[in-house]
Amino acid sequence: MYPELLKIGPITIYSYGFMLGVAFLIANFLITNELKRLKLDVSIATSVTMMALIGGIVGAKLFHVFENWSDFLQKPIQTVFSSGGLTWYGGFLLATMLVFSYFRRKKFSMIRFADIAAPALGLGYGLGRVGCQLAGDGDYGIPSMLPWAMKYTNGTVPTLSAINIELADKFRSIYPNIPVPVDIAVHPTPVYEFLLAAALFAFLYFRRTKEHPLGNQFGWFLVFHSLTRFGIEFIRLNPHYYFGLSEAQLISIPLIVWGVYLIQRKAPRNQVQKNQGM
Repeated sequence: MYPELLKIGPITIYSYGFMLGVAFLIANFLITNELKRLKLDVSIATSVTMMALIGGIVGAKLFHVFENWSDFLQKPIQTVFSSGGLTWYGGFLLATMLVFSYFRRKKFSMIRFADIAAPALGLGYGLGRVGCQLAGDGDYGIPSMLPWAMKYTNGTVPTLSAINIELADKFRSIYPNIPVPVDIAVHPTPVYEFLLAAALFAFLYFRRTKEHPLGNQFGWFLVFHSLTRFGIEFIRLNPHYYFGLSEAQLISIPLIVWGVYLIQRKAPRNQVQKNQGM
């Protein structure tokens, strides 16, 4: 694992932050090109990307603080300004609210833009998970003995049993008759999520030029992404709350419902999106 990519004097380049920056740059490139293809205002891409970047980081950190309130009360400064501790859905929700207010002022259809941005959202999420993989920040899964299970020895949250007590306890519960190893192999869930996000990107990218009802592309993003997250949570260490589901799974459910609605609804003729350019 490489939590720190390099140091330039007093400046440290963290792998997660680097990949997050790469994700936003590539997303901005993809959205700008799509706006050009459709002969729409390309300045929208930069404005929205900046709002999504700021809202995404702030929302992700705030959500992480709420999830780990006891840690925040004990170490508020360290919790807020740590290099890790970013929760995807928190960033997604706050960024969505900021972007929604922007489009209200611009009088531009937000759902139209969501369709345009859907492929970039899928790829951007996957690239963010590459950052998680490089950082070894605890987004990995539960102990596993599968051939492709991985150890995050030097990660921000290492898989060493002497340090990661929660992971060691999980190993004992899954494999009660096997001694806990010094370094525990786990499901590399960031790799799983990257591969699924890449598949989602390919699916949305190659269908973007087809005619479809307004909101259809974004609906597919919501369903595919949320189902992926819902399933992955079963093999991660996140705490479970109601009905044996994690916080991310509980948030995924209404997003799946919303996505299914956008896919299935029959839009009026004037709401069928023309994606062949203008």
